[in-house]
Amino acid sequence: MTFARTLMIYVARRFATMTVAMLAALAGLVALFDLMELLRRAATRQDATFALVGQIATLRLPFVAMQILPFAILLGGIIAFWRLTRSSELVVARAAGISAWGFLAGPVGVAVLLGAVATAAISPLSSAMLARAERLDSQFLRNTSGISALAGGRLWLRQADAGIDPRGVAILSGRPVALRDLRPGEAFRLDDVSVWRLSAEDRPLARVEAPSAVLAAGRWIIADAVVFGADRLPAPAQRLEFPTDLTPARIQDSFASPDTLSFWALPDFIQVLENAGFSAVRHRLHFQSLLALPLLAAAMALLAAGFSMRSSRRGGVGQMIGGGVAAGFALFVVDRITGEFGEAGTLPVIFAAWAPAGAGFLLATALLLHLEDG
Repeated sequence: MTFARTLMIYVARRFATMTVAMLAALAGLVALFDLMELLRRAATRQDATFALVGQIATLRLPFVAMQILPFAILLGGIIAFWRLTRSSELVVARAAGISAWGFLAGPVGVAVLLGAVATAAISPLSSAMLARAERLDSQFLRNTSGISALAGGRLWLRQADAGIDPRGVAILSGRPVALRDLRPGEAFRLDDVSVWRLSAEDRPLARVEAPSAVLAAGRWIIADAVVFGADRLPAPAQRLEFPTDLTPARIQDSFASPDTLSFWALPDFIQVLENAGFSAVRHRLHFQSLLALPLLAAAMALLAAGFSMRSSRRGGVGQMIGGGVAAGFALFVVDRITGEFGEAGTLPVIFAAWAPAGAGFLLATALLLHLEDG
């Protein structure tokens, strides 16, 4: 029993060392190509210095590491198990009566731990750094105008509105004002504002036209608002206020990539999006994918073991290792395809996020059962 535990710890340590080394190598390689692409784009920007480009590439590094973690586990595991098999360490252990399931528990545990740490700890850091990188990219390299570029320069928002109907909704439309043009004390403002107040059955109740609307703490403040009632006659201009759970950050984040949101903040943000009438499918899919990451990591570890523990004396080692890499790539392709179907609403979000990881885990387990007990 002591020997089996010692062997499991030894194999897990070799697996972890090679996986971390492969993760660092792959992340560095991808970051180098990313830096080269940023330098190419910055060549025509006088205010984009090398220090700025290097900062953007560095801020993207945790996100890159998150994306290639499953491949690092697969490739690192293949190399680690192949070396142990080539040196006959695993062959001797199995000849001594130790099942492959005994010493594979350690590497699989390491893979699950890496996936859990990536989801719970690295993901929040990655999202914050990626959001900063995208802001710098947009400001210095793209010169885009953010959310003001939506729908011909107009922003559309939907939120609850219990002012007329207890279950009513309000649809706001306006042109977002750039930060540099905001007045003192304003955090977010829409100009040329139109508001449609609807009942729970989407029946028009009133329409509001105003020069601007300011988003304050928990409420919209609309000055000089002209209200058109059900009779379509305008009322005198007045000041309107109605509550909202939107904030400038949430409005901005709703149009940003889900990768820029922390794993721990996603559930509450998804609820806010749905309450405001936005589609949260992408955010739900990203959240479920992060939850499924430990299972995907375990599947990659088992795939690495199944395709690399064959004795070199039996030949075909190159084909086995190539098959492992191909299987991992196929799993990645399936994951991307199901993700696209999930975002389109063709597949349920939970199925789209968990099916590739679950299928990979079951197939890898079946392969090991065939090799070990077949």
